[in-house]
Amino acid sequence: MKTITLRRTNSDNPDFRALITELDADLRLRNGDLMNIYDQHNVIEKIDTVVVAYIDEVPAGCGCFKTYDNETVEIKRMFVRPQARGNGISRKVLTELEAWARELKTTYAVLETGSKQLEALSLYPKAGYLPIPKYGPYIDLPESICFKKVL
Repeated sequence: MKTITLRRTNSDNPDFRALITELDADLRLRNGDLMNIYDQHNVIEKIDTVVVAYIDEVPAGCGCFKTYDNETVEIKRMFVRPQARGNGISRKVLTELEAWARELKTTYAVLETGSKQLEALSLYPKAGYLPIPKYGPYIDLPESICFKKVL
């Protein structure tokens, strides 16, 4: 039986760094040169709100959030390694990020995903996220799809 654990950490975590390197490669395969535009929005500064998921102590997935405004966080860098998919990792990471945001007295979560991220487009509505107009840096990006949830 697989043991799934979640760890709250920060963006200096080497497992998180390795996972987002894999995420960037996956996005480049799916989206090609379009990533030249999106990469600028995927830079992770120092973030203290990172969750890494492990299956039997092996890094399997991740996500994080950053402050968007006084009452909203933005979910970023959600990823599950292909070999770990089908174990509910993305939902567990998302649920943990939302719980953490609520602990910090946050009211809303927003996020952006791309039209080719089919797994994400399935996950977010099931997790209670509703489509919203594109926001911030994504307004003029045709492949962006944005969501929001009341926490």
